[in-house]
Amino acid sequence: MFHTPDYYHNISMRLSEVLDDIQVNKNMVMKRRRTALLSETMHTITRTADGRQMSIYKLGSQSEGTTTIGLDSDIDTLGSIDVIVIQNWSEWTPGFNYLMIQNETTPPGYCLLQVLRPDAPLPYTHEKGNTYVKDTSGRILIKNTIIDTVMIGGHQRQGPSMALAAEPDIHASDIVLAFLCKSWPQSSRVCLDRQETNSWPTAEMKRYAKTTKCFVVGVGSKVSENADFEWRISTSLAERCLMFNLNITQIRIYILMKMIFKTYINVANLNNENYISSFMCKTVLFYCIASKPSFVWKECNILNCLSFCAQTMNRCILAGNCPHFFDHKNNLMAGKISTEVKHQLLERMSNLIQCDETFLFGIQIDDLGDRLQIKLNTINEVHHYIPLPDEYTMILTTKLLLDVVRQISSTHYDFIHRIKVESLEMKLKILFQTVLHFRRYYRDGNMLEKTACRLLAPLYCTSIGSLIASQNIQINNTVSPQAIAWLEAGMDSDVASSKLKLASIMYCTGDMERVAMILSHIEEQYSTEVTETVCVCYFYRSYLKTGFFQLCCQYDAAEFKYIFAFCVRFFPLEINCVPHELQHEMHRSTQEDLQHRGRRDHWMDCAVVDSLPYLYFLQYKTYSNLQRPEEQQQALTKLMWVIRTERNLAHRETALNLLGQCMEQENRPVDALQCYMVSLRHRERNNAAKIHICRCLANTIL
Repeated sequence: MFHTPDYYHNISMRLSEVLDDIQVNKNMVMKRRRTALLSETMHTITRTADGRQMSIYKLGSQSEGTTTIGLDSDIDTLGSIDVIVIQNWSEWTPGFNYLMIQNETTPPGYCLLQVLRPDAPLPYTHEKGNTYVKDTSGRILIKNTIIDTVMIGGHQRQGPSMALAAEPDIHASDIVLAFLCKSWPQSSRVCLDRQETNSWPTAEMKRYAKTTKCFVVGVGSKVSENADFEWRISTSLAERCLMFNLNITQIRIYILMKMIFKTYINVANLNNENYISSFMCKTVLFYCIASKPSFVWKECNILNCLSFCAQTMNRCILAGNCPHFFDHKNNLMAGKISTEVKHQLLERMSNLIQCDETFLFGIQIDDLGDRLQIKLNTINEVHHYIPLPDEYTMILTTKLLLDVVRQISSTHYDFIHRIKVESLEMKLKILFQTVLHFRRYYRDGNMLEKTACRLLAPLYCTSIGSLIASQNIQINNTVSPQAIAWLEAGMDSDVASSKLKLASIMYCTGDMERVAMILSHIEEQYSTEVTETVCVCYFYRSYLKTGFFQLCCQYDAAEFKYIFAFCVRFFPLEINCVPHELQHEMHRSTQEDLQHRGRRDHWMDCAVVDSLPYLYFLQYKTYSNLQRPEEQQQALTKLMWVIRTERNLAHRETALNLLGQCMEQENRPVDALQCYMVSLRHRERNNAAKIHICRCLANTIL
């Protein structure tokens, strides 16, 4: 195998160049990993802040850096909840414990979970609802169907996960709820401790893998009669450890394997099933790396290594057995490939074993085949546009930065929504504790935790300041120094949104000179050629500004605040911080409209507006109060301009409703009604435009 013909060497080097062009390189792999780990950290920190002991892990190809734009891999999230699985009674601690049971009835890699008492190391003895069942030995077992009882709206059960389909600009995602094992099961420990003649995994990697957590997830074996009672053992963090220790050539081979199987194997007439999963490809790659010397895995040898991996996968299909890397008795193919499908797979694999360049030419994912032919001078041109490497860099860097920024906004919004039923005093108490939680993490945590806290804290400070200010305004129409201090602490959350909340609060107290000064400063900072709006109410983005693209390559996650603007969001308890024109948005829904809300439409109980139109609306109102008509008209012109030209307004209907009310103030009722009608065309239901139309018509008639 390792006597490599010269043309194999040439193809491998050109293939390596192609993969570098589509950003499968060390730099972008590390960027992807840092983004995933930062998102993971933000999730975990905020969830532990309000007492929910759940650790979040971002797993799979997105977090490993083993995907491309064309592969468009799902985002896999594992949530470890506050339940402990023990291997023996000596590991019991007060709280929720399940005892892992592995016997002759449980397939390798799976287990049963016996329910234990939380107050003593004794078995639980009472069946409870449909999620508990008593086995023939009298033990109370928990069924994996308990996952169905906590299914999030809009998700569908797929194996152990709650799956959410992809939406425009957003990856599909899988959320897996898992129970933490206090220690690794014996079967997995044996495989991890096995002595190999080869040096991979290294002793250091094995030691680290042993320190990672092990989980059980809610899915049974496909070949079991007791699938509802079984739980699959997951060593995903140890697998991530191995993936993080691959070199760039091994990562490229894994990506090529996924591309090849997606192109030639997992295609139509096989019932549209992915019989050869990415996890099987990863497992085969692990075995291949462990069986061959490290000097083999270099870029000039990619084609040979790819062929070896294909041959290994072919042997697995032929035997109907792909052993799990950390539990050799666990067959990943068990019950998944029928005899008929096996013959089809082997027939297709027979054409791929050599993995010559002609099969690579047929890969359309990321235009890999065309790119390779251009590198090899077998074609001079293609009849469709192929992005240049620099364009790929900009696209990917922008996507990763957008992911982080969305995470910041959605984490904050979900947190506030979660405590919406609490009283003002309790909300403030929870938010105070959360900011102190961030402060402790920032003081004592690692660099990733410090970055996460620095990005998250400003929005929470702004929320505290806004809630206090709303209470102040209700009592005496002033804002206390305490509220101002919190609002100022949150000023650098992004380009505009937190500053606009401060300006809105000052407007509601009548301090127009200060409002004008704040708005002038925001306008200086907000570059309409660069700054992009970010909204997590729903997903809509169809366009990104060229200037924004270019700057994204220069900024990292900690500096995003210079080029992003969140939408401005006021929750109901902040209503006194909102001009009356915007307050109508909190009452947008009739009883009939409520029946037409989606799973993520709880933002409709808030007043939400994009930063730029709100800036110009506040300027219009402020200059009106200051009796500065020329500047007032300039602001009105800008408001009309931004609604007409800004392609990524998330809440265009709200901006139109504000413009309509400005038109009413201008004594232009016909133009106002036109604004409201256009608003309704953008959002037919759950739109305050209906209120404005009725009011405007009534005022006109009277």
